[in-house]
Amino acid sequence: MSRADELFIQNCRDILENGVWDTDLPVRPRWEDGTPAHTVKKFGIVNRYDLSAEFPILTLRRTYWKTAVDELLWIWQKKSNNIRDLNARIWDQWADETGSIGKAYGYQLGVKHQYPEGEFDQVDRVLYDLKHNPASRRILTSLYNFQDLHEMRLYPCAYSMTFNVSGNTLNAILNQRSQDMLTANNWNVTQYAVLVHMMAQVSGLRAGELVHVIADAHIYDRHVPLVEELLRRTGAPAPRFVMDPDVTDFYRFTRDSFRLEGYAPTEFTAKIPVAI
Repeated sequence: MSRADELFIQNCRDILENGVWDTDLPVRPRWEDGTPAHTVKKFGIVNRYDLSAEFPILTLRRTYWKTAVDELLWIWQKKSNNIRDLNARIWDQWADETGSIGKAYGYQLGVKHQYPEGEFDQVDRVLYDLKHNPASRRILTSLYNFQDLHEMRLYPCAYSMTFNVSGNTLNAILNQRSQDMLTANNWNVTQYAVLVHMMAQVSGLRAGELVHVIADAHIYDRHVPLVEELLRRTGAPAPRFVMDPDVTDFYRFTRDSFRLEGYAPTEFTAKIPVAI
């Protein structure tokens, strides 16, 4: 069983056994048939992943990590807010007729800001500081721009990354306001683990800890039986994460710059409904 499996099981058991249901409240999300999508939740879950020890991917069921990396590159490299630049259909229901998701996600990372050292967008400022100001406690990004929320098709869920250099090790905190545990938990963990590895390599550092802070960690009502099935599984050891060592420019990474050796997830054929 991978460490990611262990934490997922701990989190989901805690939510199911000790969580709070919102069935007595009006909720925004709906199922495809129009039924309100209620959840059981825990507030303030914090998970720590040691990226120097193993890659944090589920083996209880398959995480389609290459597609997750595609989305990560769409946001952090392309800094795009148009699904036509994305090699997946995961954002289709939130895009308008032009393919735009509004001033969300990649759009926010690509907005340039003026600093004493020059003009940078959020990603390039992180890259600059990791090389030139590694002792800084100000190396972070934020997608939650209140001024632009009304022009976003979906408010950002994973909204902030804080990077911190300790010696020659790069650590990071991922802040998330909301987390659908079944569909998105390991998807996001996998993405931002890859991001930390990328940032570390191009900055001459090694990847350390990824700390994942979730404000509202929830399981949807129709997901409960599926989660309970996963909790009965034993999983497999974590695979080995391999990254192309020759890439030293953040913008030269592609989805083919990464591979997992020995990834053997348990088959999971159930269809997972998505609340919108």
